[in-house]
Amino acid sequence: RYKGMIGSLLYLSASRSDIMFSVCLCARYQSSPKKSHLSVVKRIMRYMLGTINLGLWYPKKMPFNLIRYSNSDFTRCKTDRKSNSGTCHFIGSTLVSWHSKKQNSVALSTTEKEYIAARSCCAQILWMKQQLSNFGLSLDHIQIKCDNTSAINLSKNPVLHSRTKHIKIRHYFLRDYVQKGNCVLEFVESKNQIADNFTKPLPKENFFSIR
Repeated sequence: RYKGMIGSLLYLSASRSDIMFSVCLCARYQSSPKKSHLSVVKRIMRYMLGTINLGLWYPKKMPFNLIRYSNSDFTRCKTDRKSNSGTCHFIGSTLVSWHSKKQNSVALSTTEKEYIAARSCCAQILWMKQQLSNFGLSLDHIQIKCDNTSAINLSKNPVLHSRTKHIKIRHYFLRDYVQKGNCVLEFVESKNQIADNFTKPLPKENFFSIR
């Protein structure tokens, strides 16, 4: 029963980005769920029932510029103390892709956890850039909004090398593509992140529901 509910919510998260983190968190306990986990899933269901009029809005006319946001918490998981990465991707003012996942390694600093999240965001950028090239659209220096200046500096130059020797080599993937000009990291304050703008009320004439 628990797995069935999680499967339905994961399907629904494809159009409701506001439940992505909560559903992915509950999905980690499918092998041996407890009553407390089932209670949380039911709470998500009640939230969906109360916000059925929310959805994503895609206007016809909008500027075609690709902007990404990346962020993460710091060792929030009480079980293994790993951080959670979150990214979202906008074309103009419309949200087109989002992602939430626990990081594979334990971050030893806020710089590292933000850098890992930005690296995941960069990988998604390269995939979307390749897809857009099939439509004749070429984009360079795509913005990645990040709220950690140390991670931004590390992507441009190893100025914090003495403090970041423990970061795995694969995470220098980001710096390589920043130097190539495929993307560029820009600072944005945490309070200006767009988490509250993920979903907007839909006009009645454009109402839809997913069952």
